[in-house]
Amino acid sequence: MTTATVKDLYPTRGTTEVTVPRQDPVVWGSPRTPGPIATADLQAYERDGFLAVDQLIGPAEVEIYRQELDRLVTDPAIRFDERSIVEPSSQEIRSVFEVHRISEVFAGLVRDERVVGRARQILGSDVYVHQSRINVKPGFGASGFYWHSDFETWHAEDGLPNMRTVSVSIALTENHDTNGGLMIMPGSHKTFLGCAGETPRDNYKKSLQMQDAGTPSDEALNELAGEYGIKLFTGGPGSATWFDCNCMHGSGDNITPFPRSNVFIVFNSVENAAVEPFAAPVRRPEFIGARDFTPVR
Repeated sequence: MTTATVKDLYPTRGTTEVTVPRQDPVVWGSPRTPGPIATADLQAYERDGFLAVDQLIGPAEVEIYRQELDRLVTDPAIRFDERSIVEPSSQEIRSVFEVHRISEVFAGLVRDERVVGRARQILGSDVYVHQSRINVKPGFGASGFYWHSDFETWHAEDGLPNMRTVSVSIALTENHDTNGGLMIMPGSHKTFLGCAGETPRDNYKKSLQMQDAGTPSDEALNELAGEYGIKLFTGGPGSATWFDCNCMHGSGDNITPFPRSNVFIVFNSVENAAVEPFAAPVRRPEFIGARDFTPVR
């Protein structure tokens, strides 16, 4: 399927920045769709664009995943794999993509009903993994992720047609209010911000270290923050935050001594399979934007 056969509901990467009201539901499932999310929490997710869970996985499980993260980031073979992204300054590993394929330990987490069950309930269908990664923010200078909407990138560069995608960030370390935690503008998922500027070829090689194309203007961020405010997420190891693909979010640098690491999984509906990019010359590699739409079982 090509973009020529799919209507572009969310134009972006043009000559000017544009805003478009959301054209898609936030919660695609019906009240009868089974899953672990309570009705009131699902309504809050629809309103705010996120859902925080204080203890998704227990301490023993956290330790297993943390040991696996440590194994991956210290493995020389992983260090030089194209799926590893390094800090520009320290050259230390910042992220490792496609961890559910690299590691059977993390593959098990993806299949865990506490994880994938929430995705199915929100998206109202079977789901596949559009992207998975571990993020490592060691203390003393690990850089953050600038403000952005994931959907803007996934639409422009991966070809996801609709906003039928949800992410979960599972903490493996303490998330303080000082060590570069996730920030979201509640309610911002209701408005799509189409960014200005063309997408360079192989933009991912730069954007995964420092976002450039797909970056909102200061004026747009001022307007969004003024309307919606900013929520900072804290929590202990094993806590999790689910958030809609179009939430405006980011995180600051970690200049504290306290590391912050998490597992990040993106579930997309099998009914929203990627087509050709809407605003990029070529697709991103499959380890960043999957083309295997096999449902998670």
